[in-house]
Amino acid sequence: MKVIWRPNARDDLRTIIDYISDYDEAAAYRLRDRAFDFAERIAQFPYMFRSGRLPNTREAVLHPNYILIYRVSTDCIEIVGVIHSRQQYP
Repeated sequence: MKVIWRPNARDDLRTIIDYISDYDEAAAYRLRDRAFDFAERIAQFPYMFRSGRLPNTREAVLHPNYILIYRVSTDCIEIVGVIHSRQQYP
């Protein structure tokens, strides 16, 4: 199944990576790689991760501090956001 990263999700991830890289560049790259690895896994097993807090979404815990939010549709997986676990959501 095809994975589509929505612009907001890419911006979220970029912002998080930029912030982390100010303190630990290697950790930032590990988180980035993990996000893309999770997206590949989601494409193979879309319902592997928990149901999301918003209707029609699912959530993959990338790291205890970061959650990848996605939607499963008939023809693709949409990555809609990456948030900090303490961020108020929705």
